[in-house]
Amino acid sequence: MKSTSFRRLWVGPLLACAALPVSVTAQETAPQAQESVQVTAAQLFEFAEQAKAQGDFATAATAYEALANDPDQSIRSEARFRHAIMLADRQGRYADAAVLFRRIVDDEPDQARVRLELARMQAMLGNRDEAARELRAVQTADLPPQVARQVRFYQQALSGRKPFGASIELALAPDSNINRATQSDTLGTIIGDFDLSEDAQETSGIGLSARAQTYGRIGLRDDTDLLLRLSGSGRAYEKSQFNDYSLALQAGPEMVLGKTWRVDLAALGGLRWFGGDLYSRTLGVTSTVTHAVDPRTQLRLQGSATQEDDRLNDLRDARRAQLTLGLDRAFSQRSGGGVRLSGDRRMANDPGYSTASGGIDLYAFREIGRTTAVVRGGYERLEADRRLFLYPERRKDDRFDVSLSGTFRALTFEGLAPLLRVSYERNLSTVEIYDYQRIAAEIGITAAF
Repeated sequence: MKSTSFRRLWVGPLLACAALPVSVTAQETAPQAQESVQVTAAQLFEFAEQAKAQGDFATAATAYEALANDPDQSIRSEARFRHAIMLADRQGRYADAAVLFRRIVDDEPDQARVRLELARMQAMLGNRDEAARELRAVQTADLPPQVARQVRFYQQALSGRKPFGASIELALAPDSNINRATQSDTLGTIIGDFDLSEDAQETSGIGLSARAQTYGRIGLRDDTDLLLRLSGSGRAYEKSQFNDYSLALQAGPEMVLGKTWRVDLAALGGLRWFGGDLYSRTLGVTSTVTHAVDPRTQLRLQGSATQEDDRLNDLRDARRAQLTLGLDRAFSQRSGGGVRLSGDRRMANDPGYSTASGGIDLYAFREIGRTTAVVRGGYERLEADRRLFLYPERRKDDRFDVSLSGTFRALTFEGLAPLLRVSYERNLSTVEIYDYQRIAAEIGITAAF
């Protein structure tokens, strides 16, 4: 980036004199009247560059932050850009740099060079999918040849592998139906109606929701790594019998094939606890194939085969196969969307618990100023193989869900931004106990970039 105009700024004498160390006598330290010094933005930029060259990053940062408050948008963007480059390349503070690059893009979405640097920061942080999304956004515009070459360079750089990374999201989670249960207080069966306990009926509550992931990567060859990934999620409520926690570990090779393909293979193991008790154990394998169809479009195929051990009911122990096909596309530098098609086959010890399902999920996002809005909607059809003995009908479900979320970067603090998500879910079922609806929200924090 290059500034085309400079304004005059007022800064205090401390900043004006901070570039060089000064030796003073006791007499020289007597209190004196403080005066403001008038400098141009060009002079303050030069002052920051000199401080940076001397390794005085704190002074340079102070100058850049002063320039970032200038009324001229071009000066603000230039200051944030130089500050971000210093944070990334001289100090290794990639997350802080990403916040500044994102701020520039929020104000000037057509700044291709800045978005490229944001993609680089995402890659350095290990957020490969987010980096690829930014590169797709860049290529929705007509790019000059030199910028197009940079895009190709960064696409190739995505095959570079960060050895370690982590992410976390925390939120308060009010929910009208924390146990996804029926509103009815009775359950119809072939031998009459049974009264349901309160725990088996719809229950509302406010919980704490958390999602976290960490990974490590060990290089095996130029195009292959061993990837180990640990992820967890949970919801905790005042009524502890509804607490729901899960933990999963994956390990296997990650291979980059050419310029447009990536293949991940992994063995996986998972545990889930509900109400404080171990609910299920899962072992299996999973694979993900990612392909860049064109500069703006990415295709992803994911499949898994698992064995599930239900710790409460052996009849629900099952072999499970899942397949998902997704397509993501950038519509412009500020918007995009995608579609997911999914299939799931569950073969339990009791055919009444065996199910087959298929669904579709759509999403779209739009950056509006310093807010990213995302809308999602989905539908899934599920059918059981047979009728369970007590129920009048074989289970058949139609589930609909929709959500709207926003990340509000105008309120960024320490690299984090507020997140608000509201969702509605409705499951229509021929078996009364599976028929439910819920309205839920999450109010929390997430990365501001």
